Amino acid sequence: MMQLSIVIVSYNVRPYLAQCLESVAAAIEGIDAEVWVVDNASEDDSVEYVRRAFPWVQLIENKANVGFSRANNAAICKAQSDFILLLNPDTILSKSTLHDALDLMAREPKAGALGTMMINHDGTFALESRRGIPTPATAFYKMSGLCWLFPRSRRFGKYYMQYLDASDASQIEIISGAFMMIRRQTLDEAGLLDEDYFMYGEDIDLSYRILQQGWQNWYMPSPILHYKGESTKLTSMRYVYNFYNAMLIFFNKNLSRKYRGLSWLVKLAVYICGALVMLAKFGRRLQVWVMPGTPHEGLMFVGSDAAWEAVSEICRRKRLKAYRCADIDAVAADKHTGKALYLTVETDTDSESYTRAIEMLRECAAWGLKLHLGTYSLKHKTLILPNDCFE
Repeated sequence: MMQLSIVIVSYNVRPYLAQCLESVAAAIEGIDAEVWVVDNASEDDSVEYVRRAFPWVQLIENKANVGFSRANNAAICKAQSDFILLLNPDTILSKSTLHDALDLMAREPKAGALGTMMINHDGTFALESRRGIPTPATAFYKMSGLCWLFPRSRRFGKYYMQYLDASDASQIEIISGAFMMIRRQTLDEAGLLDEDYFMYGEDIDLSYRILQQGWQNWYMPSPILHYKGESTKLTSMRYVYNFYNAMLIFFNKNLSRKYRGLSWLVKLAVYICGALVMLAKFGRRLQVWVMPGTPHEGLMFVGSDAAWEAVSEICRRKRLKAYRCADIDAVAADKHTGKALYLTVETDTDSESYTRAIEMLRECAAWGLKLHLGTYSLKHKTLILPNDCFE
């Protein structure tokens, strides 16, 4: 059998998908791997673009948006490998990520699944990299704020397991579906993704079933970038419905018998939280409508002359400020870093690869710089920022 099958479900995120596949191409060097892209009836040119730019990718083209679970399962059933990696299209892998993951799985024979360190676009650690099972108590500690007041507590901080050192590999309970590597044997025993979940919750459900089968879930500290939300459009009200409905599905399926007396309270809490999030999102939309304006104060660019010329032209057309810096040290010393700027890195060159871009972002965050990572690709002629793409 093949060593690794990577499954990416895509829906209207062609620029992010192209970037993800470029990083995957570098990360699978030396690995017997195959890559599947399952397109959920995208309305952009994702399918045609993948066929043209990435002929080595195996495509499944759905005629309708069948949801995350069903789309992943379609590729999993066709894959022939010892390990399956579920990967979001709005991620960027470091070159060593997949090698590190396979090495850990080889060292830990009871590891049924594995997640990794995810970095937000501002260089901060993504808390969802490690999570605990959302029992009523754990969920209450998060919603009540006790999770934030006592993050190092094994009781109150269980939701994000912040009492664990992020720089150490460790056993965890819930793995994010943004990067979830699963042993084939484990998947055969625990079953495929539950298709009752359209979007969200399926990773929690599968992680829980893996533990129920006696396997372990692991976290490794090899960083990847996650433009959280771009693959699922977090600003939509549909997201809110899908997310909180998934929480109810998980509770009813896995925890309702154990916590039978709390079922009504859990459902009430989920409905209240969903309503509050919807109101907050509506308020932000109204604010943008009343007070429109560009969210970008400027871009600091590190890269080649050709890429800088292209980025400058995009910024001129979009009326964005752009500054050029020679390297990461120049970024640190630049007088503009007091603003919320974007560190834009060319990713087509060996000197500033995707791996180096992630390293640069983490360095900037460690120095306390208010920067967000953007990338520019001469090959794909796309400038990607956390919430926007320009061509």
